[in-house]
Amino acid sequence: MTKLVESVPNFSEGQRPEVVDKLAAAIERVPGAHLLDRTSDMSHNRSVLTLAGEPAAVLEALERAVAVAVAEIDMERQSGEHPRIGAVDVVPFVPLAGTSMADCIDLAATFGATVADRFHIPVYLYGEAATSPSRQRLADVRRGQFEGLKTQISDPGREPDFGPARVHPSAGAMAVGARPFLIAYNINLDSRDVELAKRIARRIRESSGGLPRVQANGFWIEELQRAQVSMNLLDFRTTPIWLVWEAVRAEAAADGVHLVESELIGLAPLASLLDVADHAGVSQQLSREDRLAGAAGFLKLRDFSPMQALELRLESARHK
Repeated sequence: MTKLVESVPNFSEGQRPEVVDKLAAAIERVPGAHLLDRTSDMSHNRSVLTLAGEPAAVLEALERAVAVAVAEIDMERQSGEHPRIGAVDVVPFVPLAGTSMADCIDLAATFGATVADRFHIPVYLYGEAATSPSRQRLADVRRGQFEGLKTQISDPGREPDFGPARVHPSAGAMAVGARPFLIAYNINLDSRDVELAKRIARRIRESSGGLPRVQANGFWIEELQRAQVSMNLLDFRTTPIWLVWEAVRAEAAADGVHLVESELIGLAPLASLLDVADHAGVSQQLSREDRLAGAAGFLKLRDFSPMQALELRLESARHK
């Protein structure tokens, strides 16, 4: 069986499309590495690229993209709503067909050592690849962000797993890890009250006693002029997307606020979307595309395409 792995590198650049184009092109030039999705957010000043393929091709594509990011992104001049520690903020490896989590842990260690050696960037291993429990959560690795890490990196317990114990002068640091499939999911409120979005996030996230396997925070989205609850859903089988939507809707309604829409950042497993369709009562006799449209309608998904289902996108990419 062909081994496939997914990676979803997050870059601290969402305001210069020409730079994101260069990042995407670096990936697309590698045979066997399929760029499945690219999403940029101006307020977060962040771009998320999704690629998949055989491990060797994915490693090469990622290294080429890091080279572009190091050349083009200066963390001393970068700012945005999203927490970050470097130009290439985070690179997760996710097992797909024929690949185990152990394989992805090995890939994370290999890639982390490679970029630290080539680019002199400090690298922290997180998630399933973490070398200590204190680094399993990405939020803990990002503590203090780029600005704080500049002074904290030499403190006991803050030293990187690979590379120098000092941040790269322009590229900062990087988190590299292995994890199950993560769904990046945002809900936009019919409100300008960012404090409300932050309160809702605190109520629903796992770390505050809310929904299991859900991370959440509240942000102001300038281009929409709305407050947003931004989330990572770490296990849709434990906490499905529809439950997150309904929990945020209930919390917002308690303050007299409606939900305008939601959005997927990148891709989601087909099963996670069909699960929404089942919950919404969309007939299983309908076509797959109609069932996905029903799920999108229930969640008020902004700019949704059936190609946001990971399996459909990968199938299409591999047959081009």
